[in-house]
Amino acid sequence: MRDRVYLDWNATTPLRPEARAAMVAAFDLVGNPSSVHDEGRKARRVMEEARPVIARGLGTVARRVVFTSGGTEANTLALSPGMKTPAGPVERLLVSAVEHASVLAGGRFAPAAIETIPVDRSGLVDPGRLEALLAGGPPALVSVMAANNETGVLQPVSQVAEIVRRAGGLLHVDAIQAFGKIPLDINQMGANLVSISAHKIGGPKGSGALVLGDAVDDVIPVLRGGGQERGRRAGTENLAGIAGFGAAAGAALTALEADLPRVTALRDRLEAGLRQTAGVTVFSSDAPRLPNTTLFTAPGMKAETAVIGFDLEGISVSSGSACSSGKVQPSHVLEAMGVGPAAAPGAVRLSLGWSTTSAEVDRAVEAWRKLSMTLLKGRGETALEQF
Repeated sequence: MRDRVYLDWNATTPLRPEARAAMVAAFDLVGNPSSVHDEGRKARRVMEEARPVIARGLGTVARRVVFTSGGTEANTLALSPGMKTPAGPVERLLVSAVEHASVLAGGRFAPAAIETIPVDRSGLVDPGRLEALLAGGPPALVSVMAANNETGVLQPVSQVAEIVRRAGGLLHVDAIQAFGKIPLDINQMGANLVSISAHKIGGPKGSGALVLGDAVDDVIPVLRGGGQERGRRAGTENLAGIAGFGAAAGAALTALEADLPRVTALRDRLEAGLRQTAGVTVFSSDAPRLPNTTLFTAPGMKAETAVIGFDLEGISVSSGSACSSGKVQPSHVLEAMGVGPAAAPGAVRLSLGWSTTSAEVDRAVEAWRKLSMTLLKGRGETALEQF
C-alpha cells in the first residue's frame, strides 16, 4: 500500500520532533509551576523558557504572552467588553464576515453588540465599510484575522489598524493560521491583541496564547481563581503543552526563511496542475495569500464526494474549517465573498507544510485528474466566475 499524503495542514499539523522531545522531558517534571520548592522552580523554568521564544515570533517580549488552552480560548479571552480605551470602555464588537467560528461567536459580547464587516469578492475586508461602521459610535473592539483558514487570504491588518486607531478603538488579530508561516510583528501590524495556537505550527493540540500589544496592559479573565499568568488566566498551566509550543515555535521560526519560498513554489505547482482540468477555479488567487493554502472548486463538484474521493486515493484534504464536527456545510467564507451554491456547489482545501514534497503534490494532482473524470462526468458547461 502506498504511503498516505497529508495535505490538511491548516486543520492541524504533525508534531515536530523538537516539540515531542520537549514534551517528553516536561512530563517527567513533577512540580507545579506555581510552587516555590525546587521541583516547582524547575517546572516554572521550562514554562518561562518557552515564553520568550513564542514572543519573538511576534516581535514582542515574554511578559506579553498569556498561555491558554488553544486558539478558541485565546479568541474568547480577547473578545471582552469593558476593555479600556482613551475614549472609554469598549462597548461593541466588529468582526469580519470571514472570521473563524470562535470569533464570529463574539466571545463575551452580547449578540446585539456585534456587527459584521463585509468583505469583497476576494475575501478582503472593505476599509470603507469598516470606517462607516466605526463612525459616531461608542468605542469598539475590531477583530480581523491575519490569514483566512479556508482561502489563505492575508488581510490588510496594518491598514485596518490605522482605521481602528483613528476611531479610538482596539484591534484583535486572529493570527492562528499565520503564525510561523509568514513573518509577523505585533507592532508593525498595529494590533492590540493577537491569538496564536500550537498545533498549527507542529506543537501539541490544547495549547495556545493571547499576546498583548503595548497599549493593552490587562485583559478580563475568562477563568478566575488563582493568580496564574499574572492573574489573566487562572488554572495550573499545561506545562507539557507549553514546552511543546515553545519548541515548535522555535523550530518554525528558524526554518521560516527557507520554508516560505519552498512551500510557495509547491502551492503554485499544485494549482497549475489542478487548473489543467477545465473549469477549475482557485479562490482568491488574485489576493495576497498564505504560501501553503489552496481552495478550489469545479462545476458540479460536491465537496463531500471530492474529499472522500481524495481519501480513497490516500490523500487527506478537507472542505474548509475542521471545526464543524466533521460535517460538510456551505462555507460562510465563500458566502461572504458572494459565491453562491450555483457557482460553487463544493470547494476543497489543500494545505501544505514543512515536510510536503513535490512528489506528494504531484500525487494530489494525479488523484484529482482521476477524480474529476468521475465527479464531473456529465456536468454542464456552466462557466465559473474567477475570484
